[in-house]
Amino acid sequence: MRQALVTGATGGLGMALVEALLEAGYSVRATGRDRAVGTLLPGFVAADLTRVGSVDALVAGMNVVFHAAALSSPWGRMVDFQAINVAATRRLLAASKAGGCDAFVFISTPSVYAEARDRLDLTEASPLARRFANGYAATKHAAECLVLAAAAPGFATTVLRPRALVGPRDKVLLPRLVRVARAGRFPLLRGGRALIELTDVRDAAAAALAADQHRAEGGRVFNISGGAPAPIADTLAEIFDALGLHPKFVNIPYRLAASIAAMAEIVCAHLPGYPEPPATVYTLSTLAFSQSFDLTAARRDLCWQPRFTPEQAIARTAAAWRRDAPL
Repeated sequence: MRQALVTGATGGLGMALVEALLEAGYSVRATGRDRAVGTLLPGFVAADLTRVGSVDALVAGMNVVFHAAALSSPWGRMVDFQAINVAATRRLLAASKAGGCDAFVFISTPSVYAEARDRLDLTEASPLARRFANGYAATKHAAECLVLAAAAPGFATTVLRPRALVGPRDKVLLPRLVRVARAGRFPLLRGGRALIELTDVRDAAAAALAADQHRAEGGRVFNISGGAPAPIADTLAEIFDALGLHPKFVNIPYRLAASIAAMAEIVCAHLPGYPEPPATVYTLSTLAFSQSFDLTAARRDLCWQPRFTPEQAIARTAAAWRRDAPL
């Protein structure tokens, strides 16, 4: 039986990955920040990945590490992004190699491509952003470089970049959308015509599992998405309708909105506690500009393809939200 460690296991993707691994016959050890949720997971071990010496025992006896833990936020202090996204990844890689693991699967982000322009049919060979949009994207790219450089004979490394994850226990995308929608108005940038590809967490988990089952020598990168680009206006309307929210969409020029967000970032960066602004320039850019992907590499090399439509992902997620956090 193959032994797997899953970090970030109490998040939406992490929980889906634990479920997929158990169904595939793996033995799973899980860790994550939310200890209350951790009690629901088999093999849960509380651990602080940012502490030196905290990971050796975690990886002991493991064949593969699925590293999904991260500070995933459009806003935050660089030191905090560095601690979990870079330093913890470096520790896990070293411990995994020393402990005899033969595979390391890293969950990264397509934010490394994000710019204030439309980017369609992106492949793994497409240029990354000329300047990373925020500390999250910059540190995830730094971690990607560590993961790919660590590949060696008998130690395969894979980087996955899943786009716009949707699923129960989402703490990144949906909470921010709901917060704005509750105010009664929601800004539409560039007419809401930008294309977005939602990805069901179950599809992303299946891609991570496939990365281990089809591991190959060296380090590899794969873009992952739901493969069904749709206008952001239509996607938002479907999400809000599923949640029973009915905000009024208001068209706002992107340059104006981005200028206001940039000023808010400057103010918030100097306030006690470094509070997150109502909107960041990065968040606005994800709503204003298209990002779609060519999934040829994942289909060919991982024998993977998305199984769930955006409509299915939204319906499942909304049902969970209505059950666990009534609006």
